[in-house]
Amino acid sequence: MADGSAIRGVIAGTGGYLPVRAVSNDELAAEKGLDTSDSWIVERTGIRQRHFAADGETASDMGLAACRAALAQAGASESEVDAVIVATATPDSAFPSTASRIQGALGVTRGFAFDISAACTGFIYALSIADAMLRTGQARGVLVVGTEVYSRILDWSDRGTCVLFGDGAGAVFLRVARDDEAARGLLSTHLHSDGRHGDILAVNGGAGSTGGTGVVTMAGREVFKHAVTKLASAVDEALAANGLGHDDVAWLVPHQANIRIIEAMGRKLHLGLDRVVVTVDRHANTSAASIPLALAEATRDGRIKPGDLVLMEAIGGGLTWGAALARF
Repeated sequence: MADGSAIRGVIAGTGGYLPVRAVSNDELAAEKGLDTSDSWIVERTGIRQRHFAADGETASDMGLAACRAALAQAGASESEVDAVIVATATPDSAFPSTASRIQGALGVTRGFAFDISAACTGFIYALSIADAMLRTGQARGVLVVGTEVYSRILDWSDRGTCVLFGDGAGAVFLRVARDDEAARGLLSTHLHSDGRHGDILAVNGGAGSTGGTGVVTMAGREVFKHAVTKLASAVDEALAANGLGHDDVAWLVPHQANIRIIEAMGRKLHLGLDRVVVTVDRHANTSAASIPLALAEATRDGRIKPGDLVLMEAIGGGLTWGAALARF
C-alpha cells in the first residue's frame, strides 16, 4: 500500500453454517411442552423456525465450517490466516478459547487467536478489532467468526425467551485491500456499551459465578426500547463519520433478533424490506452469528454485489451495541 492511512480491511469472503436440524415453532412447542403457538411467535418476532446443534456439536465445530466456507469464497488458503477472532457467548470451554480450537483445526500454526464476549454485538466488535489490526500491520489476513449454541443456555420454561434463539455460525475473511481495491473495504466501525443496563439481557451464572443457573434471562420490553434508539444512533453515527446519507446504503444487514426491530431500522433508513437482509424467520436469533450468516447468504445469492455499500448494526447484552459500514 502507498501509505498507512490508505490501509483498509476488505471482506474478501463470507461463510455460514447451520446445524442440520431445523425446528419449527409448532415442533418446539410440542417438544418442550410450551404454552405457545406458531401464530403467537410469528406475530411477535417473525420467527418461523430455528436450527439446533446436534449432540456433541460445538461452537468450534460450527465456526470451523463457516471459516472454511469463507476462505473458499475468498480464494484464500489457511497459510494466509494471521489471526482468528471469535465472538461467542457459548464457547466450547473456559479455555482454551474457541478461536484457538478453530485455529488448530485449520492447521494454522502461526499468528494468534482469541475470543471476545459482547453477546449479540460480538461480530461488530470482532470486526472492529480485526480491521484495526490490519490497519496497524499486526496482521494481513484475519478470520472473524460469530458462532453460538444458544440451545444449551436457554430456560425452556420461559416461553418469552426460549423461542427466540437458534444455533449457527458465520465468518468473514478480512484481508488488507489490494492496490486495485481502493474503493472497497471496511469504512468504519462504531462501538458502544453501557453496563448500567447489563441485567436486562444476561446469562444468569457462568464458570466463575457463585450462583445462578447459567441460562438466558431477558426483560423483553426494556431491550426493545433500548434497541430502537441506540441502533438508530449508531447508524447515524456511522453514516455521518463517512459523509454519507441514507440514500447511499444499498443493503442493511442487521442483527437478526426480532422482525419488529428490523422493520423499525429499515424505516429509519428509508429502506424497504427489499433492501434489508432478513434471515430471522428461518434462523431465529443466532446472536453473534446472525450478521455473518446473513452476509454469507446475501453474497452467495447475488443480492450483495461488488460496489454495494452495506450497513451492519447490532445490540446485545452488556448492554453493547454498534454499527459497521463496508463497501463490497
